[in-house]
Amino acid sequence: MPVLNRIADFADDMTAWRHHLHRHPELGFDCHATAAFIADRLRAFGVDEIHEGIGQTGLVAILNGQGDGPTIGLRADMDALPLTEVTGLDHASSVPGRMHACGHDGHVTMLLGAARYLAETRNFAGRVALIFQPAEEGGGGADAMVQDGIMERFDIARVFAMHNSPGEPEGSFRTTPGPIMAAVDTFEIHLQGRGGHGAMPHLTADPVVAAVAVVGAIQTISSRNHFALDDLVVSVTQIHTGSADNIVPDTAYICGTVRTFAPHVRDMVRRRMAQICAGQAAAYDVQIRLDYQQGYPATVNDPDQTAFAVTVAQDIAGAAQVIADGGREMGAEDFSYMLNARPGCYLFLGQGDGPGLHHPAYDFNDAVAPVGASFFARLVERAQPARA
Repeated sequence: MPVLNRIADFADDMTAWRHHLHRHPELGFDCHATAAFIADRLRAFGVDEIHEGIGQTGLVAILNGQGDGPTIGLRADMDALPLTEVTGLDHASSVPGRMHACGHDGHVTMLLGAARYLAETRNFAGRVALIFQPAEEGGGGADAMVQDGIMERFDIARVFAMHNSPGEPEGSFRTTPGPIMAAVDTFEIHLQGRGGHGAMPHLTADPVVAAVAVVGAIQTISSRNHFALDDLVVSVTQIHTGSADNIVPDTAYICGTVRTFAPHVRDMVRRRMAQICAGQAAAYDVQIRLDYQQGYPATVNDPDQTAFAVTVAQDIAGAAQVIADGGREMGAEDFSYMLNARPGCYLFLGQGDGPGLHHPAYDFNDAVAPVGASFFARLVERAQPARA
């Protein structure tokens, strides 16, 4: 089953929606205009209910099918990135320093396309909950919506989402059962020493030397404190200190990211980092404060729901265009909170060659929007078939 004919009929409308969203990017939870645009489209489609202001600026729209049945949730993220666009396209961002560099404008468009088709056809039982979420890019908007009770309030039984993937064949699908994306934590290490003249280091407590030792010791967490087959990334990404060649500074700052899948590995990293900071503080006679912040949990697909999603993707794209066990990656995604609350599946939709995600030259490929919309629509019809 290729792209649904009715969805193909309004592909140009989908492109227009996407270009509007791309021109007007919003960040984090501040997605008021984006949510209003989505709500206006949904009202025009004739959805049955629209619930706004969930998770601050998120919204959930309800479509009723033919007769009783469960509720299936479909999610799209809405927020953009603090990045200056360099595409030069006619629909480029009109807001300096902001752009849809991760394709969330395309994700919204695909879900709107599915909503329009499902509102017209109603060829399913039960209900569909269309979830439009703010603040995926670091704000945890999915968690905010879950904490606002969307799963219980709308009686959602299972939930699905997808993300575009540059560099993979246009219109292809990839997913995997079990963990698909990592948990993400951040750490900040603040070192307080005693500065002085660079020619008289014996009169100082040098935070620079201590910082170098801390960074070196942190690298041993991956190489010496964890089992090699348990995926783990510990990356120091910033070191800031000093102001001149002949001054030992008072302070130094280190920060970075940790990516894990297993909870016991996540706990081990936090414990060892605290031990390293305490040990190096004593060794170099400085004060060290560790701020360790747990972020999104690992994104874990339900095996049964993943197998089902794969069959639907094969209907849309053909078996050769679907990778059912594509392995996991160290990126993170706050859809994990929804998958912790309900079984479901997260997939990637190939969008062909071009700049990667979070790049200032990136642009979503409008040609794959009908493919994604068809997947969402067929997913509903296959999950909750209308009774004859």
